[in-house]
Amino acid sequence: MGYSVRLSSLLFLFTLLVAGPRLDAQSSIPSHEIALQIEHQDPQWSLIQSHLPDPATTSPERLETIADVLRARRFPESALDYYAYALKRGGEEAQLLNKMGVTQLEIGNNRVARAYFERVVHLKRKNADAWNNLGAVQYLEGQNGNAISSYKRAIKLNKKSASFHSNLGTAYFQTNDFKRARKEFATALALDPGLMVHGGGPGGITMRMLSPEDHARFSYEMARIYAQAQNETEMLRYLTRASEAGFDVLEAMSKDDVLKQYRKDPRVLLLVHNAQLLRSGQLPVTLSKANLQPLAPTENR
Repeated sequence: MGYSVRLSSLLFLFTLLVAGPRLDAQSSIPSHEIALQIEHQDPQWSLIQSHLPDPATTSPERLETIADVLRARRFPESALDYYAYALKRGGEEAQLLNKMGVTQLEIGNNRVARAYFERVVHLKRKNADAWNNLGAVQYLEGQNGNAISSYKRAIKLNKKSASFHSNLGTAYFQTNDFKRARKEFATALALDPGLMVHGGGPGGITMRMLSPEDHARFSYEMARIYAQAQNETEMLRYLTRASEAGFDVLEAMSKDDVLKQYRKDPRVLLLVHNAQLLRSGQLPVTLSKANLQPLAPTENR
């Protein structure tokens, strides 16, 4: 079973505007022992602790499962201990190191995470999840070229992963290669139409902060992809976000072969008008959303 990081979890970029772990913030990460003490002050821990098995006698498979549960319950430091116990008991090394790397990445320890993923791809050159996860660390560190290379290796090994394609698209977007980004996002959506809606799964993390300008442009690009997929509901939703973020969608649409046909659509004109009022402070966000109920499409666009 794969264990991959998806940079674009969930609501993709919009709930993802929470900044990912900063490399220079890692010096403030507490030691494992201190982090464990803090973690075990949670009232839930005493309830969980009584059900934990003896690491010295439990099978590696059971220890790995316990670690997965602890991570899901937001006890990452304890999960790391149990992954290590499973490894010591003879568990599958590449899989466990991959999980440990994802866990380290989630707590912001990029350097340690990278070391785990590099070890996995050294052990198993054809481990697609590890190449994808290594790409995620490289992306978070601003090494977009290396990230693109790692994501491509992951896709070569597993062409059917929507997450891999969306991650590659994100890296292309960061380098302003919008044509390739659109292609990868479109492939990801074809593989998983719910990619932008459902959560990121056990491997999901947030991507690093985009500037407001990038956020707006990304929204427009996603609207374009949904227009090509003939999904007008999502197209309008992303056009709304682009417009509210200050992107001149009408100007861009006038030069866009895909979206030009929607430029005079009353739904588009309404969302642009509402976004202008919202940015000027004349329209509350709640009212803006209420006003954006889909209207009947026009015959002449």
